[in-house]
Amino acid sequence: MTPDILEQIIADRAAKRQFVSATNLGTGAVRLIHADQADGAADPLWQAAFAAMRADKPTTVETDDGAVFLNVFNPPLRMIIVGAVHISQALAPMAVIAGYHVIIIDPRRAWATAERFGDVELIDEWPDDAMTALDPDRRTAVVTLTHDPKLDDPALDVALRSNCFYIGALGSKRTHARRLDRLTERGFDADAFARINGPIGLDIGAKSPAEIALAILGQVTETLRRSPS
Repeated sequence: MTPDILEQIIADRAAKRQFVSATNLGTGAVRLIHADQADGAADPLWQAAFAAMRADKPTTVETDDGAVFLNVFNPPLRMIIVGAVHISQALAPMAVIAGYHVIIIDPRRAWATAERFGDVELIDEWPDDAMTALDPDRRTAVVTLTHDPKLDDPALDVALRSNCFYIGALGSKRTHARRLDRLTERGFDADAFARINGPIGLDIGAKSPAEIALAILGQVTETLRRSPS
């Protein structure tokens, strides 16, 4: 590995970029493949690298140039939950077990308490300010659960302008339609709306807060592991 490659790896990890180092096991040559650079997406090696990133698992692949070891450098998974509600109380510990660093945003301090959420990170700021500071990335899932447009809409605004891998919003089809009308007024279009999972969660007939949380985490996992990008 050359000093230039090593310096780039250090810089990319500091910047929390998602990438793979591809090392030719015969020659020792190393190249970096970044998730935010799709110019080589037609290359089978790039496709294998993206699959390794999604799986969070290093692997060795055979290429025309010999065997190549793909080492995955993924930033930590995060789940930003807007709303310290009953569903959040069930979802947060599930997401922690699944490997996410969970952050709950809710300016209503009576709801966002350690007594209700234990060691989960709590932010009692308005969602737009908190979300902007958190800067959602390709390893971030954003879940809005308040049913309050004053809280959910600003969070969705920031999420849609980011490259987070998942966006979900609680509410019925009618509630979601009204939400999209408001987001249209904010300048978003159909392509942006396609990124929002609303109503949120897999369709498993969930009723209780715990079941809804399970449906949400299932959909987040499916998006993380099966998304083509």
